[in-house]
Amino acid sequence: MEEEKKPIFDKEKATLLVKELRKRFDSGKTKSYEWRISQLEGIAKMLEEKEKEIITALDKDLSKPGTEAFMSEVSQTKSSCSEAIKELKQWMKPEKVKTSITIYPSSAEIVPEPLGVVLVISTWNFPFLLSLDPVIGAISAGNAVVLKPSEIAPAASSLLANLLKNYLDNSAIRVIEGAVPETTAPLEQKWDKILYTGSARVGRIVMAAAAKHLTPVILELGGKCPAVVDLNVNLQVTARRIIAGKWACNSGQACISVDYIITKKEFAPTLVNALKEELEQFFGKDPMESKDMSRIVSLSHFARLVKLLDEDKVSDKIVLGGQKDEKQLKIAPTIILDAPEDSMVMQEEIFGPIMPIITVDNIEDSFNIIKSKPKPLAAYLFTNNEQLKKDYVENISSGGMLINDTILHVVTRGLPFGGVEESGMGSYHGKFSFDGFSHKKAILYRTFGGDSSLRYPPYTPEKQNLLRAFMNGNIFRIILSLIGWSKE
Repeated sequence: MEEEKKPIFDKEKATLLVKELRKRFDSGKTKSYEWRISQLEGIAKMLEEKEKEIITALDKDLSKPGTEAFMSEVSQTKSSCSEAIKELKQWMKPEKVKTSITIYPSSAEIVPEPLGVVLVISTWNFPFLLSLDPVIGAISAGNAVVLKPSEIAPAASSLLANLLKNYLDNSAIRVIEGAVPETTAPLEQKWDKILYTGSARVGRIVMAAAAKHLTPVILELGGKCPAVVDLNVNLQVTARRIIAGKWACNSGQACISVDYIITKKEFAPTLVNALKEELEQFFGKDPMESKDMSRIVSLSHFARLVKLLDEDKVSDKIVLGGQKDEKQLKIAPTIILDAPEDSMVMQEEIFGPIMPIITVDNIEDSFNIIKSKPKPLAAYLFTNNEQLKKDYVENISSGGMLINDTILHVVTRGLPFGGVEESGMGSYHGKFSFDGFSHKKAILYRTFGGDSSLRYPPYTPEKQNLLRAFMNGNIFRIILSLIGWSKE
């Protein structure tokens, strides 16, 4: 018996969906505090009640260890939701603004208002966190929302569709499942904002589609995130934190994972040995058998990573790992020492468990290497040298930066998460998510009193003198003008 095919989500269905959601938004329902808070509470309840199902889906899609899945996805999403519930009233309050004497009497404020109907296109590597975190922001801001999860993580995508349908207001929050056609059809529509997480290649497609409607975008992309390691560091802690930001972070399948290391030539063997020792502590003598590492998400992604390893320029420079198992879709933690700059592993974002180490004569030479590449989503530095810290912060441009650790800056809710240039545009997380999906409307209030003839013709010399004095804020000149004195 043939499996029943799902109906294709085409342009006609996408148009109808947007029309329905815009009608719902225009009714004003999503703008109320009560609606917003009820939806956030629905997400919080869903995360509490369906934690096991979420972790099971992550295991199916990525073999993501339960503890890692809880910490990086469930716990982080819960934290984002809790913050929004706690802070929503404050976020929604108008911001008072001072006005000048030239428009006295008056008052002014900035009112955050929802943009309307927004589209969130999420990715597969953290399919719950990177779907729900921006949705939480969009709901907090009062928008109607469409979520398009990644088909590359099918278990997570299916679960998200079912859960959001059951826990949230389906008349204003919808999920579209599918692959390229189901992403293309929505992109042909007019949205009030699009947030996309994924590759720079697809980011360009999203931005081109948005440009046709002058739709603003938040693009969370990626890039080659460097980690510079100085000599004067706690070597064990440094190694462990690099591993946490690479191999213990979805097997390096993360946009903020360490993509490559730069260190001094004489220090490289010491660093490699430290990484070897800590990797064995974390994943055992045979990491291919470890239950604490995620697998590669798909056969095509596995083949791409194998191609990086098998390139003639780098295959003889592997100093650790290199084992691969196509059946399990696993690649052992791999270190490549001094891969040529023109090799694929140094030209492409790796997005996997392969770590090139580049050596330099002076640690400051690392700056030129980083600057020669597109600006990364994150940049890391390990050092006790205060001047080097200062120089790194001042001279290296990246979406985010962390000194003496990796990836933890993204869980610091007071910090925005976003890229720069090739690594993305716009930001979200916490209040930044609310702001990202809001329009800050500037409002000036005046009464009918205090209507001065100064602003109206005819513009006499006396009026000009008084206007200049007012606009320059010169109280002495204002007084002189009022009593009729002129320097002419």
